[in-house]
Amino acid sequence: MIEQVQQILKEGEGITVEFKTSRYELNKNTFESICAFLNRKGGHLLLGVTDSGTVEGIEEKKVQLLVDRLISLMNNPQKLSPTVYLIPEIVDLDGKKIIYLHIPESSQVHSTAGKIFDRNSDGDFNVTGNHSLVEHLYLRKANNFTESGIYKFLSLEDFRPDLIARVRKLASVRTSGHPWESMNDEELLRSAKLYRKDFKTGEEGFILAAVLLFGKDEIIQNILPAYKTDALVRIVNTDRYDDRLEVRTNLIESYDLLMDFIRKHLPDPFYLENDQRINLRDKIFREVIANTLVHREFLNSFPSRLVIEKEKVTIENWNKPYIPGIINPDNFYTHPKNPIVLELFKQIGRADELGSGVRNVFKYGKLYGKSEPVFKEGDIFTTIISIPNKYIFRDEGGDYRVTGSHAALEKEDKFDADTVNDAVNDAVNDAVNDAVKDRLKTELMEIIKNEGLSLPQLMKDLSVKRATAQRDMKILRDIGFIHFLGAPKTGKYMITKKLAQILKKS
Repeated sequence: MIEQVQQILKEGEGITVEFKTSRYELNKNTFESICAFLNRKGGHLLLGVTDSGTVEGIEEKKVQLLVDRLISLMNNPQKLSPTVYLIPEIVDLDGKKIIYLHIPESSQVHSTAGKIFDRNSDGDFNVTGNHSLVEHLYLRKANNFTESGIYKFLSLEDFRPDLIARVRKLASVRTSGHPWESMNDEELLRSAKLYRKDFKTGEEGFILAAVLLFGKDEIIQNILPAYKTDALVRIVNTDRYDDRLEVRTNLIESYDLLMDFIRKHLPDPFYLENDQRINLRDKIFREVIANTLVHREFLNSFPSRLVIEKEKVTIENWNKPYIPGIINPDNFYTHPKNPIVLELFKQIGRADELGSGVRNVFKYGKLYGKSEPVFKEGDIFTTIISIPNKYIFRDEGGDYRVTGSHAALEKEDKFDADTVNDAVNDAVNDAVNDAVKDRLKTELMEIIKNEGLSLPQLMKDLSVKRATAQRDMKILRDIGFIHFLGAPKTGKYMITKKLAQILKKS
C-alpha cells in the first residue's frame, strides 16, 4: 500500500488523482471530488497532502474521526446520492498519517448535495445546469455497464435469501461491524447498489447485477438464456474433453464450482514464502476466476470458457475492450467492466483491487508454471496460465506418481513407497530399528498423499497412540523432512522444501 501511495504522489494530481490537505477536518469540496470520480473514471483521493504533493499529514487525534466521518457521509443520501460503501485506509508515511481512498468508477450517476459533478484534467466541475453534459453522462453510464440495466418487474421473491444471508456473513467475517450485519435483505441489496432509479426515464427497480449475484437459477436463465461458463479438461481427448462442467448459476456459487474444478484437476506444488507455505494454485486462480466472472459482457451470448490443457489453462470471456492488446503488469489501466459486481466480490473477500489482483497473478504465475501469465484484452478477453511440468498425483491403484500436467498422460515416472523408503533409510540414524523406520515411511506417505496431516488425523488413519505419533514426528522433523504449520490445535505436519526437492529428483 505504501509503495502504491508513493507512486500516486509521484504522478501528481490529474484526472484520476486528487489531493486534499484536510489537516483537521474534511475540505469542503471533498465530496465534489468523490462524486466526480464516481461519475468519471474512478480515482485516488489522498487526504493530508497539499495540491503540490507535499505530505503534511493529518493531526493524529483527528485521523480516525475523519475516517469515520467519510464512511458516515458516503452512506448519507443527503450528502451523496446514490450512497456508496468504501473503506478509507490510513497510511503512515515517514511518521505522518494520511488517508487514502480508492474510488471505483460507478455504473450510476451520483450527486452531492443535489449537484452533479464530473471531472477532467483540471479538476472537478459542476454540470448540474448543463443538460447536454448531464444527458451525455447518463448515456455513457448506460452504455458502459450492462450490469446496471433495470428490470422493473423483479421483486425480492426472485432472489435467494440463503445467498443474501451468506454474503452478509462473509462480509461481517471480513470486516467486523460491517453495515450489512444489521440490514434486512432488501436494505442490503439497496446498500450494494443493486436497486437504482434512472432519473432520465423515471424507471426504477432491481438491476441485472442483482440477478447475477442473488437470482434464482430460473430467473437468471429467463433473462440470460445463453449465460454459462464452460469448464473443460483436454489432456487425452483433445477433440472433445476428459472432464466437463457447465456452470449456469449465480456468480457467488459459480466461483465455488469453478474453484473446485481447478482444485480437482490442477496441482498445488509445494512452495515456501518467508517460511510459510503458499498455495500457489489458489493464489493465482482465485483472482483469475473472480476476474472471469466479474469482468465480462453478460448480454453477449458468447459463453465464458475455462480449458485445462497439457501445459496451460486458457480462460476466455466476451469483453468490451478498453485498451486492446497485451496487458503489461508494470503499466496498465485498471478499468472494471462491472464495478457493482466487483465491489460486492471485494466486500466478501472474493476479489482484490483489479490492479493488485493482476499483479499477484503475474507474481505467483511465474513461480507456478514454465512461463509468465498472459492477459490479452480484445472483444474476447483471454487469460493464459502456464502449469507445472511435474507434480504428484494418486492413481486408481492408490500409488503416487510424478507425472506431467495431468494424471492421464502417457509417460509417467513411478512414485511409490520405494522413493520414500530410500529417503528415510538415507536420513534416519542406524540406531532406529526397522519397525520404526517402516512406520515412519508409512506416516510420511500419508502426509504426502493428504498434502498435510494433523496429529489427530495421523493417529486415527494409522492407529497409533499419541506418544508414538509425537515421537515419530520429532524424528521426521529432526531429519528435515517435515515441519508443523498453523495453530497448535488446528495445524498440520507438512513436507519441507528439502523433501520436496528429493522427491522431485526421484
